[in-house]
Amino acid sequence: MNDTSVSAGAEAAGDRHSSVVFSTDAEWADHMVGFVRTGLRRDEQVQYFADTTDPGLVMRTLTDRGIDADSAVRRGRLVVTTAAETYLAGAAFDPDAMVGLWHEAVAAATAHGHAGLRAIGEMSWGARDVAGAERLLEYELRIHDEVFARLPLTAWCFYDRRLLPHDLLDVLAGAHVTRRGAHARPDRKPGLAVVPLADRPGLRLAGSAGYENRQVTASAAAALARTPARRVTLDLTDLDHLDAAALADLAHAALRRSSDAPVQVLGAPLALTRILELFPEFGSGLELAG
Repeated sequence: MNDTSVSAGAEAAGDRHSSVVFSTDAEWADHMVGFVRTGLRRDEQVQYFADTTDPGLVMRTLTDRGIDADSAVRRGRLVVTTAAETYLAGAAFDPDAMVGLWHEAVAAATAHGHAGLRAIGEMSWGARDVAGAERLLEYELRIHDEVFARLPLTAWCFYDRRLLPHDLLDVLAGAHVTRRGAHARPDRKPGLAVVPLADRPGLRLAGSAGYENRQVTASAAAALARTPARRVTLDLTDLDHLDAAALADLAHAALRRSSDAPVQVLGAPLALTRILELFPEFGSGLELAG
């Protein structure tokens, strides 16, 4: 059996899972070609999951930029497929199925002699009326610990600024420890940002969690509830506001976890302390630090 765990000296999980935001076809090509060229040089298998881009354009762009894409495909070093065959292969997008797919894909790549797996996924489908698309943020938050902390996998999530609403783009692209490209506009700041912690299992929330971004809080709660890590940290230090419903979502998520260890909460707001006083049953799932 192949050992696909990441060694202690390997690149950090947060550096290997990146969001890439672009606004032009030229920016898309520059990011894509550099990524593929690096993977081939490192003897990794490279996969591209196209959504709105014609797979033929991916091949032509690589060829025009000096990469022998046809040869790489014949030798199994390059695979160009579609989101419909990967992320959206089932009746609905399912984060659990995708976590399993990544583990299987890395195992297959290493079994065929590749040093690891490198992939690009176009995420434009997250803005369409696709079954399960509302779980995309939960997925982006979960795979930091469930996939990248465990496997020799490097993946860039491609977000085309022309195809996603600004608020959705800010939240989804921001749910990555490492962000590349024209990621943030200086005049925009998401109302609520959620990102995995770089140094331990857990999440950091920043901004204001209220009715207007309930789906973001729900996604964070779902990711928190499903993480397999025994010890998890929830960092609320940069949170300006957390309403009662959002607090309840996070507290219930902590109780739903399979681990017997409570979620450690950093920077807990006074409102959370008061809720724990009023509803002590939540106390078994949350542990306030400091």
